Amino acid sequence: MGINKYMFVGGTDTSSATMEWAITELKKNPTKIRKAQEEVRRVVGNKYGIDQEDIDQMDYLKCVAKETLRLHPPVPFLVPRELNKSSRLGSYDIPPKTRVFINAWAIQRDPKLWDRPEEFLPERFVDSPIDFKGNDFQFIPFGAGQRSCPGMLFGVIQVEYALANLLYWFDWKLVGGAGGNDLDMSVAYGLVIMHMKIRLQFVPVTHSPAFLK
Repeated sequence: MGINKYMFVGGTDTSSATMEWAITELKKNPTKIRKAQEEVRRVVGNKYGIDQEDIDQMDYLKCVAKETLRLHPPVPFLVPRELNKSSRLGSYDIPPKTRVFINAWAIQRDPKLWDRPEEFLPERFVDSPIDFKGNDFQFIPFGAGQRSCPGMLFGVIQVEYALANLLYWFDWKLVGGAGGNDLDMSVAYGLVIMHMKIRLQFVPVTHSPAFLK
């Protein structure tokens, strides 16, 4: 029961942090939030609710989720590993029993691996084979191998579904009429999860689909 509780809390916190970063990055980039909203509203049309079949057709929304996980992995340091035998990494000899921490945040912003790594560019994942399932080591927000996050697929579906609803039902304005450039993207570093230092404050403006007017 205790393990299930921590899995639930951990999954909830990481998903909420990812959604917060995603909507903030979109709002900071007006052309990208318009593109995402246009796709969501075109796919859903005049239906009352969004289902998984709709999400499967939202290619740009999926790219937004991936790019958010690249720039803002909710857990920047992956679960530590302990070597069971001597290994060599580049010019370093690593003895057995060494505890190794993988910095996914640094890897996913490495200019040797990514073009314009500090920019929010969902388009980089359009028609790209790179995915977060642990086979592409430049993009490992959920880890890789047998100890990758067991809630990976559920977490991504949860984020995509929530984002689709936020973009479909609402337009978003900043408090006090501020613009996207006024957003503070500072990070609050915790022991595990990276949240925004200044928590998100947007004003939702209800978008009424045609069938509700």
